[in-house]
Amino acid sequence: MKKALIIMIGVILLIQFIRVDIKNEPIDKTKALHPPKDIEIILQKACYDCHSNRIRKPWYANIAPFSWTIYNHIKNGRLALNFSKWSEIPKDKKIKKLQRAIHTIKIGIMPLPSYKWIHKDAILTKEEKEKLDKYFTKLLSQLQ
Repeated sequence: MKKALIIMIGVILLIQFIRVDIKNEPIDKTKALHPPKDIEIILQKACYDCHSNRIRKPWYANIAPFSWTIYNHIKNGRLALNFSKWSEIPKDKKIKKLQRAIHTIKIGIMPLPSYKWIHKDAILTKEEKEKLDKYFTKLLSQLQ
């Protein structure tokens, strides 16, 4: 038992040397989405940490294996939809991304349950979901 504990501690210490770089990329304000203030507040607390270049890096983001998971969530989130690069997204892809955003918010898989578990402020109220739905639907109608 003691030997297993020592090995486990050794592994935990060794994996700290496997670093990932979680960083905010520069934001060109001319390319970012500019929602109304009430929508911006919702996006900041529930979406931007993975879907923008404005991540708030928590203290545990430097500790492996948490850092690996956070890095992957951010990388995949930005690939799926990056509000900081809104104008760079082609129109047809914007339509698909907005439709997906509306759907995933409605069914409750966004924000991710693991994110909501740690960030209680990211749990969207019914009213906040409705506001996002209305706003994203408005953006969709402008694109179609």
